[in-house]
Amino acid sequence: MRRDLKRRAILDAALAEFLEHGYLGAGMDRVAARAGASKVTVYAHFADKHALFEAVLADAIDGAERAGSVFVDALAETDDLPRDLRAFAREHIASVLRPHLVQLRRMLIGEAGRFPELARAWHRAAPERGHATLAAVVTRLAERGLLRAPDPLLAAQHLNYLVLSIPLNETMFAVRAEYDDAELHRWADEAVRVFLAAYGAPGAALPA
Repeated sequence: MRRDLKRRAILDAALAEFLEHGYLGAGMDRVAARAGASKVTVYAHFADKHALFEAVLADAIDGAERAGSVFVDALAETDDLPRDLRAFAREHIASVLRPHLVQLRRMLIGEAGRFPELARAWHRAAPERGHATLAAVVTRLAERGLLRAPDPLLAAQHLNYLVLSIPLNETMFAVRAEYDDAELHRWADEAVRVFLAAYGAPGAALPA
């Protein structure tokens, strides 16, 4: 338990350090100081800065996935597809636009030329894994006759980017700093309406 608490403190400190100084500028000395730990302790948990940064990415992504898992799980056996798709979409857009995730995404894009393996690690752990999880749900909904999706992975990708593309791009390029809940709900609900118009099974209810 004590080791887990120390690891948690190091991850939190490292996230703050990377967000403030970027990957190149981050220092293991400052991570240790922020965490109230020695450098020896930091290196006992993480072999080097690269390993620490990958752990920070994994932790951030896992946190977002945990928050959304209840909504994803509800979709597969839904008794009201428009309602549960809207609930998923609203949570998903709010989760992805959390400031620390946006900042990490910006930093990875900025470092992708020098450290492509870090950018690829994010892509594998976030969009690729998320699309695969959602594709399994789409497959189940198609089996139940609620969706028409001959390519479940493509359908999952379409849903993801219908929900995220406009507000995420605006946020990434500093066009907008934040959205209120009503705006996010509008993006999410419209994405669901368009998705169901394209993939909904004949006779399936569309959202009002």
